[in-house]
Amino acid sequence: MKKTILLIGGSKGIGLEIVKELSPNHNVIVASRSDENLADYDVTYHKFDALTDDITELDLPETLDGFVYCPGSINLKPFKMMKPNVFEEDFQLNFMSLVKTTHGVLSKLKNSKQASIVYFSTVAVQTGMPFHTSVAAAKGAIEGFARSLAAEYAPSFRVNVIAPSLVNSDLAGKLLNNDKKKEKMDERHPLKRVGEPADIGKIASFLLSDDSTWITGQVLGVDGGMGSLNIS
Repeated sequence: MKKTILLIGGSKGIGLEIVKELSPNHNVIVASRSDENLADYDVTYHKFDALTDDITELDLPETLDGFVYCPGSINLKPFKMMKPNVFEEDFQLNFMSLVKTTHGVLSKLKNSKQASIVYFSTVAVQTGMPFHTSVAAAKGAIEGFARSLAAEYAPSFRVNVIAPSLVNSDLAGKLLNNDKKKEKMDERHPLKRVGEPADIGKIASFLLSDDSTWITGQVLGVDGGMGSLNIS
C-alpha cells in the first residue's frame, strides 16, 4: 500500500538513505534545512529547521502514515569539559524539537489507519560509554518518551526507536576521517565494522512498512553487536 511519510531531515546520511528506500513506492515528504542530494528522488520538499520553525505552518497532507525524526548530534567530550549549555543545546535538538514536531503532526498521524513513528537513539543509552554523557542523556529521553507514547496511542499508531552504534555518515565525520580511526572503530564492534547509512535505512523502512504491524514500543539495537556482545 502506498503510504504518505514525513521525514524531518532527509537530505544526507541516514535520512537520505531512508528517502532512497521509500521514495520509489511511497509519497515521501522531506522537511529539512536543505534540499541537498534530493534532486534525484521523487519527494516533496519543505525548507524547515526543527530548532526554530513550526511544523504546523507547512502545507502537509491531512493524513500521514509515517513520521521519522532524523536530526541529532554527536557531542563527545569529557564531562568536566562540557558546560551545562551544551547539554541544553543537545537536548533541544535531539529531544525537545522531536516532541514539538511530533505534537504538531499528531492529528495527521491519527487520521491514518495505523501510522508508524520512527525515532533514533544510540547504543550509548543502554551501554555506558565514556564521553557520551550529553548525547546519552538526550537520547535516553527519546527512549522513555517513545515507550510512553506508544502505550498511550496504541493501537492508533506505532512508535519504535532505532539505537545505532557509530555510522559512517557526515555526523560522525570527525570520528572516521582517516583510515586509522576507521580501523580502530571497526575493531570495537563484534561484527568488525562500523555501520553504514543503508544498515539503518533498511530497518527504518521495515518499521514504516506493513511488515512490522505487530511491533511497537521497541528500541531496536542496530549496532554491530556493540550493545549486547562482549568479545574482549
